[in-house]
Amino acid sequence: MKKALLATLIFSYSAMALAQTAAKVSKVTEAETNFNKVTAAKGIKDGFLAVADAEGFVFKPNPVKITNFYASMEKQPGTLKQEAKYARISANGDLAFTAGPYTYQNGKSEDDKVYGDYVSVWRTDASNKLKLYIYLGIQHPEPVEKQLTDFKDSDAKVVKESKDPFAGQTIIANTDKTLNIALTKSEMAAYKEFLSPEGRYYFPGFEAMTGTDQVLKFINNNAINIAAENTGAGRSTSGDLAYSYGKATIKKGNMVNHYHYVRIWEVDAAAKWNIILEVFSPVEN
Repeated sequence: MKKALLATLIFSYSAMALAQTAAKVSKVTEAETNFNKVTAAKGIKDGFLAVADAEGFVFKPNPVKITNFYASMEKQPGTLKQEAKYARISANGDLAFTAGPYTYQNGKSEDDKVYGDYVSVWRTDASNKLKLYIYLGIQHPEPVEKQLTDFKDSDAKVVKESKDPFAGQTIIANTDKTLNIALTKSEMAAYKEFLSPEGRYYFPGFEAMTGTDQVLKFINNNAINIAAENTGAGRSTSGDLAYSYGKATIKKGNMVNHYHYVRIWEVDAAAKWNIILEVFSPVEN
């Protein structure tokens, strides 16, 4: 009887320890790999439909449901090759992202290739499987240098599941709005305050930029002014990873253009939210 009780206690403790283990970033990179395999084997349309979240959206160029957009077409021509170079996942494993270079080719010639970077936001469904929730990309000339790979597991604590799978979106939305207000006063000061030193920045026509110094140099050299408005946000149940999105009007020198933006946020040890990824997708595609 004592042996049976001891065995039960050991099993319960082991199960509890296993349940409290933070998710590995390989969970999302494997989801990305499977997405790419389906796309390569069955085409772009079937690839996106195979991984789409029921509420997921893609920018084409305005946001539209992934399922509606791809189900409405017979087939999307061409081939899409993507390579994740940047990825994070929440401690609870319910929210993650991948980003990296892509190549789209609609033809056989090298001249038919289009280069750029993509950003994918993933969240889990009822069966705890990661699904593609947000997808967008930017286009730029053929990259000169290969991007460094940066995959990291979360070091945050695993917490109990909330009844609301993405509770706390108000906190992120308000943080996002605070940044947008700061941008109207000084882009340089705003990014110094909110951008993580390892954050990546994606702007149409340019290769991915990494770190505060590169981003501030880009902002300053191109005389960029940003007016942005938040339209949505969400946060992981473990409270360590989040996303926000909205609209932006950007003046670059004498040119004014309209964009959609997506930001990925990560909380630090001092409970401060920092941007680890920002991407601007042009409305005029």
